[in-house]
Amino acid sequence: MRILAIGDIVGYTAIEYLRKNLWALRDKQHINFVVANGENACDIHGIGEEEAKDILSVGVDLITSGNHVWSRKNIGPFLENSEEMIRPCNYPAETPGSGYAIRKVDGYRLLCINAMGCVYMEALNSPFEAVDRILECEKGNYDLSLLDFHAEATSEKLAMGYYFDGRIDMIFGTHTHIQTADERILPHGTGYITDLGMTGPSDGILGTDKDCILRRFLTKMPQKFLMAEGEVVGNGAIFDYDTNARKVTAVERIVF
Repeated sequence: MRILAIGDIVGYTAIEYLRKNLWALRDKQHINFVVANGENACDIHGIGEEEAKDILSVGVDLITSGNHVWSRKNIGPFLENSEEMIRPCNYPAETPGSGYAIRKVDGYRLLCINAMGCVYMEALNSPFEAVDRILECEKGNYDLSLLDFHAEATSEKLAMGYYFDGRIDMIFGTHTHIQTADERILPHGTGYITDLGMTGPSDGILGTDKDCILRRFLTKMPQKFLMAEGEVVGNGAIFDYDTNARKVTAVERIVF
């Protein structure tokens, strides 16, 4: 089984890029399931119901999110009624939607979890404890598992990787929009990469117009953020999972 995890989708041009390229990539790489972080699918911040439906129509099977998930008001009802989008599991229980989903992939039950870091981020509940509770609650109800850990600090991401090594099959980070070159299989068998990177316009800074960001750094004054322009590039990773041996056998970082 091959699972493709796509880095943060930034802006509507990125959705259109996936519309033109993702199905062909799935066929070429023999992908069985695609998960993508969509919390920046609206230009600059957030994801609305329309953007979520568009992402699901272009070849993505499950959308994960993060700290910008609430930026568009109409996403709450969509989260409440959709099994194809999840939000970080360590938000308070009263928030709309779920922090995980179990999806069928070629007859296997795939547990998909979304969590958010606390270092340099909003002070949510412990992601370690929240994910632990999900694993305990769903014990026996799934065959393989993945975690999108939406976090700023690489140390917190690595800590999550080692803490769940051997208990979650695939762990990947999102949020920083910079793809890391540390894809590997951890000592107890978990496929891991610190950050998938970004799917969006490359002529900017993290998908935002570079002049806006430069003015903010140089003047320390608030700026209206604008979308970057230029060629769209996709970032992600492919995890190979052996269903007979029940383990990840390879992690391949990709740019497409």
